[in-house]
Amino acid sequence: MRIPRSDAQDSARALTRAVVACRRCPRLVSYREGVSPRASFASQRYWRKPVPGFGDLNGRLLVLGLAPALHGGNRTGRVFTGDSSGRFLVRALYDAGFANNPISESLDDGLVYTDCYVTAAVKCVPPGDKPAKEEFENCSAYLDAEISMMKNLTAVLALGALSFRAYIDHLDRQGVDVKGVKFLHGGDFKFKKGPALYASYHPSPRNTNTGKLTQKMLVSVLRRLSREFETIREVRI
Repeated sequence: MRIPRSDAQDSARALTRAVVACRRCPRLVSYREGVSPRASFASQRYWRKPVPGFGDLNGRLLVLGLAPALHGGNRTGRVFTGDSSGRFLVRALYDAGFANNPISESLDDGLVYTDCYVTAAVKCVPPGDKPAKEEFENCSAYLDAEISMMKNLTAVLALGALSFRAYIDHLDRQGVDVKGVKFLHGGDFKFKKGPALYASYHPSPRNTNTGKLTQKMLVSVLRRLSREFETIREVRI
C-alpha cells in the first residue's frame, strides 16, 4: 500500500520540523553550532542544525548511516552531501539504480532518490564521529518515526557497525528477537517481524581510501537488494 501523497508529505514535513528544531543533546548542540568552516568553504553559511533524512518515503530501501559529517551534512543541511562519504555512497546508489545522478554536493544539485530513503541514526554531527549512548537514545524516536512512515519498507542497509546496532536496537524496541545477529559486511538477516537488515562497511575515507570498502563491494550489496526486491514483487504477483 502506498501512502496518499498529501498524508505522506504532511507527515514528512512535521518530522523534518521536529528534527531540525531538536536540542535534546547539549554536547551535540554546542559542537555543531561551534564548528569553524573549512578554508575552502569559508564563504559558505553552514547549516549547523540536526540533519533530517532525505529521499523516497514510499521506497522499499532505507539506507542508514551514522551521523552527518562535520563539513558535509552539517554544512549543506542534507545527509551524505558535500563530503567524500556522500560522493562514494551516491555514486553507488546511482550505479544500482536508486539515484537519478551520481552527484551529492548541495541542496540544489537536483539529486532524487527512487525507491530509497537515506538517513542517519544520529541527526547531529558528533565530536570525533562518536555519538554517546544517550545521544543514540535521544535520536531513536526519529528513526522509529521514519521507519514507521515507510509503509513499503522491505530492507534496511546499515552502513557500519554503529548504524547496524542502531537498527538492531530499533527492532529490539519492537519486540523482535535479534539474538545472535552480528555485523558482517555483505551480511543479510531476515526477521519474523520487521524489514530485513543488510550490512556494509561505512563509506568513510578510512575505509574507502584503504580499499576496505570499494565501489564494487557496495554496488554488489545494493544490486543484491534490487534482485531480492524483484523476487518479492514476482511472488506477490
